[in-house]
Amino acid sequence: MASELFTGRLHLRPWRASDAEPHRELWTERDHRALRRIDAEGRPTAEDLRRGMAERARDDESGLTLYAVERLAEADFIGYCGLIVGQANADEPEIAFELARRIHGNGYATEAARVVVAEAAATGRTRLWATVRDWNAASFRVLEKVGFHDSGRVTPDPDRGDSIWMTMDLTSG
Repeated sequence: MASELFTGRLHLRPWRASDAEPHRELWTERDHRALRRIDAEGRPTAEDLRRGMAERARDDESGLTLYAVERLAEADFIGYCGLIVGQANADEPEIAFELARRIHGNGYATEAARVVVAEAAATGRTRLWATVRDWNAASFRVLEKVGFHDSGRVTPDPDRGDSIWMTMDLTSG
């Protein structure tokens, strides 16, 4: 995947050490049912995230990239979007995205997801996946706008909400 991507309003770029604090803010905004949240001891800290960001951001073995997303006009970190192995595999990876609540409703998640999908297609991949908790209506809307559909596959989780497997065929027009 390209080292950075651009849209009319966004720059999807490599992670910087300065992204750790706003990245941790994303963790504090997560729904109480989310799997990865700030724990009782306050972990992960910004320093924990800073150490892990570079390692997880680009997986040279799989060729996948999880980009930091910033608005071009403001040059401010607003979240992340990219491809990960997740619960899928490197040939048919998962798209992952999370953006700060303060910018929700402006189409940024859809815009970022579209450019990542286009980049995935350019790498020759034929299918993408996304796993979304059944209560996450906003993520379902983004994925549907980009072209994902429900695969019919569900991973049950009575405590946090079932994971619905969305998919997208990159070979169809």
